Amino acid sequence: MIDFDTLKYENGLIIAIVQDQTSKEVLMCAYMNREALEKTVETGIAHFWSRSRQKLWKKGETSGHLQKIKEIRIDCDMDSVLLLVEQIGGACHMGYRSCFYRNLEGDVVGEKVFEPEDVY
Repeated sequence: MIDFDTLKYENGLIIAIVQDQTSKEVLMCAYMNREALEKTVETGIAHFWSRSRQKLWKKGETSGHLQKIKEIRIDCDMDSVLLLVEQIGGACHMGYRSCFYRNLEGDVVGEKVFEPEDVY
């Protein structure tokens, strides 16, 4: 197992890209600190560091839209992680399956799977 101390954190954080294990759809991008990475490995559920709230959060703790970890990969520079997950519900807090639901023109191209006001 890779020693978490060898990862290249910036200001204590590392980028985490989340991808659906089966479809390979990119679902979201977030940040993890060492504690979030350790919690993710320990529980098998994605945990992140919220920069806006300045606290650890378990993905889906409010909405129930969990990310079950299937595999974790580390990039060649050791400065980002890739989480391959089974996504339960939507990944985006705006109600979409993926946070990448708009194209450059601003058109909605992603699938809306829930109404935020129903779960938050």
